[in-house]
Amino acid sequence: MMRSAAAIASLAVGVALIVATPACDQGGSESPKAQYGDCEVSGHRGEFHLSPRTAGALTVKTTLPAPGWWNGDTPDAVKSGYEYCMAANIAYRSGLDRLEVENAPFPEVVSGKSKDFDLALAQITITPERSKVAEFSPPYLSSTLGVLIRDGEKINQENIRDVRIGVAEGTTGEEFVKDRLKPTKPVTAFANDPEMIEALEKGRIDAVVHDTTILLAYPQKRESGVHLIGQYRTDQGYGALYPEGTPNKEELDRVIKQLIDDGTLAKLSAVYLGAAFGQDPAKIPYLSVDAAS
Repeated sequence: MMRSAAAIASLAVGVALIVATPACDQGGSESPKAQYGDCEVSGHRGEFHLSPRTAGALTVKTTLPAPGWWNGDTPDAVKSGYEYCMAANIAYRSGLDRLEVENAPFPEVVSGKSKDFDLALAQITITPERSKVAEFSPPYLSSTLGVLIRDGEKINQENIRDVRIGVAEGTTGEEFVKDRLKPTKPVTAFANDPEMIEALEKGRIDAVVHDTTILLAYPQKRESGVHLIGQYRTDQGYGALYPEGTPNKEELDRVIKQLIDDGTLAKLSAVYLGAAFGQDPAKIPYLSVDAAS
């Protein structure tokens, strides 16, 4: 998510251990591949060598819920999703037997104050400010800001400055709206995404500006009555966040680059994000900030 470290959210922290159990063929013999939830892992097990926080485990922080990215509302419930299975492949290629998933408020994840994890995967936009307090991997996905409105409303890039806009607290979406869109009405910041979408559905706000790859999941729910009208370019990307000073940065960078180069992340995007989005994000019209009156 495109979130800043300044906000404080009230999200409960959860932890789950996902154990990699050997898969067996029909004859009962062990396969060299392990199972991480419902994820399919590939590559060479143990090709990379990490010094994880917990022996035999890859500790990953995220912020739930995040449909498509982490399919489940609690660490115990998550068995699939783009970033979950990305973490599974990192663990497998690093010879680690399990994932330890921790759920935390987004501002906490990107604050740089916590170092009790190996990496964070939470749709985190790489920004200069965050790079001052944490390390980042190479970007693994481009990020844009989408505009979500209720069905039947006539909101567009020309009049968006004159409506009530909602944003996720502490995000670069919040910064974008305040610093670049500069709406004429007060902006409402929400501590979590479900609360923000509910406010839109019930008419307490008129539009939401947030990560396109997060907002795309909501029009798929028939009862939501919302749709995307477009997206703003940000020229930014999502990266895995590491605690500052981690000894694992170089090795994690290598494995993530391998996942990009060998097509693993593209496959995860098609399987998990494609199903969650229901449409190609690249085909959503781009909006101009300058067009707003």
